[in-house]
Amino acid sequence: MTALTLSTAAAPGLRADAIVIGVAKDAGGPVVAPGAEAVDKAYDGRLAGVLETLGASGAEGEVTKLPAPAGFKAPLVVAVGLGAAPEKDAAYDAEVLRKAAGVAARALAGSKKAAFALPLGDSGDVGAVAEGVLLGAYAFDVYKENAKDTGKGAQGKKNGKAPLAEAALLGAKPRDKAHKAAVERATAVSEELNRARDLINTPPNDLTPESFAAVATAAAKEHGIKVQVLDEKALTKGGYGGILGVGSGSAAGPRLVKLSYTHSKADKHLALVGKGITYDSGGISLKPAGHNETMKCDMSGAAAVFAAVVAAARLGLQVNVTGWLALAENMPSGTAVRPGDVLRMYSGKTVEVLNTDAEGRLVLADALWAASQEKPDAVVDVATLTGAMVLALGHRTFGVMANDDAFRSAIVEAAEEVGEPSWPMPLPEHLRKGMDSPTADIANMGERMGGGLVAGLFLREFVGEGITWAHLDIAGPAFNEGGPFGYTPKGGTGSAVRTLVRLAELTASGDLG
Repeated sequence: MTALTLSTAAAPGLRADAIVIGVAKDAGGPVVAPGAEAVDKAYDGRLAGVLETLGASGAEGEVTKLPAPAGFKAPLVVAVGLGAAPEKDAAYDAEVLRKAAGVAARALAGSKKAAFALPLGDSGDVGAVAEGVLLGAYAFDVYKENAKDTGKGAQGKKNGKAPLAEAALLGAKPRDKAHKAAVERATAVSEELNRARDLINTPPNDLTPESFAAVATAAAKEHGIKVQVLDEKALTKGGYGGILGVGSGSAAGPRLVKLSYTHSKADKHLALVGKGITYDSGGISLKPAGHNETMKCDMSGAAAVFAAVVAAARLGLQVNVTGWLALAENMPSGTAVRPGDVLRMYSGKTVEVLNTDAEGRLVLADALWAASQEKPDAVVDVATLTGAMVLALGHRTFGVMANDDAFRSAIVEAAEEVGEPSWPMPLPEHLRKGMDSPTADIANMGERMGGGLVAGLFLREFVGEGITWAHLDIAGPAFNEGGPFGYTPKGGTGSAVRTLVRLAELTASGDLG
């Protein structure tokens, strides 16, 4: 990971490969953002005009490079667009700063050190820029030949260039407790989010339920988290019919991993449940050609839960957080579950499987019921669950459903606060009838229209009575098949990690709902 330092040094005298400044878009053209005063002064106050001459407008995500002025020890100035300038005396939004820092960090791949002279109004801005740098500099090249000799694993060379090695945040005070705490938080959350990205990007021949469980076990032991792994034998003995059914077609057996972070002074318990399908072929209901290539990402929910629990432990949050990783590989074979089969779930309910590609709800159902037995104050599941949610909300927004409107609103607000777009979705009761089965208690499919909501209704059936619950369908934003943007890379994104961590923080502080 990129090393972060806090510095009150003046930009001209700082030894670095580049000075990063912000430029905003105004009605009269680009304007230099606060934090870059020393740089602007060195251009005799004409930096905005120089940038405009070079074609810069201040639009979000825009990068303009120009030689540093005489007297600077850094040879390069990198101006990154912040979008529309805020009203007079108004601060820049934290997400704007996060995105700008991410864009600049990615543009400076191959550099040893860059100084970020972006607007820093308070510790929240310091944390946002730190997060943007650490997330934007991410690279996953561990399987590429040019990464072999770096010794840095997934953070090695990026298309021949190593990620930015060091970032100095100018204006962030090394002795300011709030600034230091903001950077420490950003580092813990970003490192775990990037670990989730690594898992999502790992090819399925290397990431199986067993190997995922091993990664989780190692991290749990490192950070003082209690871990329990149920293998096929334990799952069979416990009656986890959903997880076993989905995993029955694969040579790689399923696992249920329980991660328990506890705090001696905690009086609240938050349970997180993640869908962990390490590869989803669709099973007997095989996916059509063109829909298989990215299905290694179908464990993104479990990766998010894993990362959030470890981050909570690293931050020492005063809340008990339990993570449940429902891990299986969904494959077609002579032993695979068939359309028409009936599974007896861990809860005792029976499910008629009408489509084996609706498998995520089956593993989640078992894990949700297991989580419910501990009577947590709230349980949240996270899953790349339905293509219907992508159709509804696109590729950058996840849907939030819940059995409590206030809890759903609190999650949407937490997601907005950390920069993860989400949208509240309903659970229409009339859609439940479509899952009635003449053979079992419920079918795993219902009406095609509103399929994302149907999936949410199915999951609700496996939440213990009286337990506050929410469901995050991250099918859209979990995996970015397009080009990178802001601090979001191509491939696994780590969607929902920051929302879950913020939810844990709010639960710990008693400020949730």
